[in-house]
Amino acid sequence: MTESGATVAAPRLRRGLKVLGALLITLSAISPASSVFIIAPGVLGQAGTGAIWSFLAAGVVGVFMAFVYAELASAYPLAGGEYAIVARVLGRLPGFLVMGLILVTQVIIVAVIALGVGIYLSAVFPALNGPVVAAVTVVVAAAFGVLDIKLNAWVTGVFLGIEILALVVVAALGFLNVERPLFAEPVAGSPPAAVAIGVIGAATAIAIFAYNGYGSAVVLGEETADASRGIAKAILWALVITVVAEIVPVTAVLLGAPSLDSLFGAGNMMEYFITERAGSGLNTVISLVVALAIINAVLAILLLTARLFFSTARDSVWPAKANRSLGAIHPKFHTPWVATLVVGALSAVVCFVDLDVLLVVTGSSLIVVYAALCLAALFGRRNGTTAHAQYRMRWFPIPPLLALAALVYVTFQTASDPAVGRPSLFVTLGILVVSGIGYYVRRKHWVLRGPDED
Repeated sequence: MTESGATVAAPRLRRGLKVLGALLITLSAISPASSVFIIAPGVLGQAGTGAIWSFLAAGVVGVFMAFVYAELASAYPLAGGEYAIVARVLGRLPGFLVMGLILVTQVIIVAVIALGVGIYLSAVFPALNGPVVAAVTVVVAAAFGVLDIKLNAWVTGVFLGIEILALVVVAALGFLNVERPLFAEPVAGSPPAAVAIGVIGAATAIAIFAYNGYGSAVVLGEETADASRGIAKAILWALVITVVAEIVPVTAVLLGAPSLDSLFGAGNMMEYFITERAGSGLNTVISLVVALAIINAVLAILLLTARLFFSTARDSVWPAKANRSLGAIHPKFHTPWVATLVVGALSAVVCFVDLDVLLVVTGSSLIVVYAALCLAALFGRRNGTTAHAQYRMRWFPIPPLLALAALVYVTFQTASDPAVGRPSLFVTLGILVVSGIGYYVRRKHWVLRGPDED
């Protein structure tokens, strides 16, 4: 329905992807290399050698959430992703709240990831202006994102292969130069001292974020053949590959660092490790590969975010003219081209906002989204809204219940951080409040649509 009351056909995306293509884009959005080089040092700095336990525990939580995502995505493999699922299972208001949160944070996440390009390119070009490089990266990625989704899948796949190769090199440097036993008493800090189990548990919250992104495959559901089965497979495989690709090199670094004191005291732990084991030349090469991985992640996340915006336009979230524009499908490439360019423009502007501010805005959103999906998995079985799913998680209801328990713990740890965590929770609450107001303004026009729900 339009705002004038006329019935219109929902715009459709073309099913040009197979499961492998969806998997490549999803893994590129996660970007294991970016996680190892940017997020993992935060876990190492907090938990030290106990980081291996943090990553293992985060992997267990990831398995639970992957089961949840896979079942819900099998029932609703829609471009709207999480908000489209929550709205159909828990109700329109919860769905709208999740939608508002995701739209804000996804645009910012594209910018946050892009800002990492300048950091790693500075190893070769130290005079680069970080925000300008990030904005240019986003604009170029948006222009490329307009092209056929199958082409983008193979491009991201090639870049993904290069970053995985870099992680293999890092792992080899550690495993070929083992300095200490893996399961000795955990130590952290410089000089290294015994670390408590509570600290290792707190670091698990960071490790969970390092794995995040496997569930985003659902957004590609309308462009993937046999999506009800295929997207569930893509989600589960994305988690498995991500956990292995991140935990192996992290373990290698802890085993093979010449000195734990120097490792934990280094301003850039990965740079220290690679330089000590292979020299500055290889460190420069790896830095360039990480920059490439970040660019690849920007492209992949932008592709996913554009489809979320496209879905909101199809659902008549915006005024009529905006809906027509954001819902436009390119006549040749069959992609949401206007939505792609709009996301690129918005994210490019956000690149010039202070990074600390961006991290506060995005920090707690994942907690709310994960919690909503866990509740959707539980209530979907109860009210029958997910009964048609072709994938059913194992050990139900244990995965969503344990994932919720883990999220409560993560929330507690986040609230105990006065610098970033606590402000982030308040910002997330503010976005939810604004989204709630938006729902009452647009609820009469908002219509949940999919490719088969004209």
